[in-house]
Amino acid sequence: MTSQNIGIFVTGGIAAYKVPLLVRALVRAGHAVRVAMTPAAQAFVTEGTLATVSKHAVLTEHNEFAQPEHVAHVALAHWMDMAVVVPATANTIAKLAAGIADNAVTTTLLAFNGPKLLVPAMNDQMWLNAQTQANVAHLTAQGVAVLPPAVGFLAEGYQAVGRMPEVDVIEVFIDSYQPKPFLQGKHLVITAGGTRERLDPVRYISNDSSGKMGTALANIAAAAGAAVTLVTTAKRPVLPNIQVQQVQSAVEMQAAVDHQFADCDAVIMAAAVSDYRPKTVSDHKLKKPNATAGLTLELEQNPDILAGLGRQKTTQLVVGFAAETDDVLVNAAKKLQTKHADLLIANRVGQGIGFDQETNAVWLMRPNQAPEAIAEAPKTVIAAKILQMLATMMG
Repeated sequence: MTSQNIGIFVTGGIAAYKVPLLVRALVRAGHAVRVAMTPAAQAFVTEGTLATVSKHAVLTEHNEFAQPEHVAHVALAHWMDMAVVVPATANTIAKLAAGIADNAVTTTLLAFNGPKLLVPAMNDQMWLNAQTQANVAHLTAQGVAVLPPAVGFLAEGYQAVGRMPEVDVIEVFIDSYQPKPFLQGKHLVITAGGTRERLDPVRYISNDSSGKMGTALANIAAAAGAAVTLVTTAKRPVLPNIQVQQVQSAVEMQAAVDHQFADCDAVIMAAAVSDYRPKTVSDHKLKKPNATAGLTLELEQNPDILAGLGRQKTTQLVVGFAAETDDVLVNAAKKLQTKHADLLIANRVGQGIGFDQETNAVWLMRPNQAPEAIAEAPKTVIAAKILQMLATMMG
């Protein structure tokens, strides 16, 4: 996501004590953040703490009319690009569903016509209550995005649904937000990370892929309404509606992708799959025979997952990546043809771009069409552009 003006609206749940960490993370990511609080929220986190981490005064009941030259809740509504209610209590959700504006938070939200994101957190009985579920459904129908609460240890002292998701998941929810469900009804299989090819129980051959690009694609696709299966070697935060399959080797990744291929609309092979693996894998740690001995490894080729999918496809679209250090477009054009891909994302790696970076710059390549360049941007932005093209291709 590019830098945005984000309003954080804190309501009266115990999970409010985590909000300063979220605000700090958003500021660190380059967003401008301003906070509003309900009176009940101030029992759990202080106005001073949130003002310090956001670098702005916090809107509360007692200061809403401190500057008579402007209406504070309307000014904040005009300033925001996005509103995030976190934690969203059952009481505030009910007020939003009914259009009630009786405090600084609900008044500002009623005056704001942009994207609204809710992060509910409450006792499991309150979350599962039929009225709460009806209120959430009503807000969702109005276009409000809702991040479901997690299952975890609640303030009441037992495990159940209702816990606020971890801060890194809320960050993903915010960064991945899509205003329209342009992939609704589609099933995408996406791979991420660098495969690990074992030498012995403690060593492996791999590469510098962090899984950030593939994970960004999975999160954006899920936010855009797709059913997503993420086959990954990386462990990165994802939206809760993504089905994650952890793998290590190229062979494991191939098996997982093949299992899903018949029932999907598209596969995006964003993983950096190792070309080779050791021909033999030791079942114990390999020891040096002496202080000067070398080691010779015999390698064999891994399966070419992308090429195999290109040969097998019927109605599915197959998308690949080409990470190159030189002659990017020439090498990518060859790969597009030989792998029988429908779309290939080519990018240069090294010199601070590509692997394990927050940004990327790519070319989108399709058979018999000129490459489309996308300038350097956050990987979430790149992911959204790739998926929008894929949605167009899927009709």
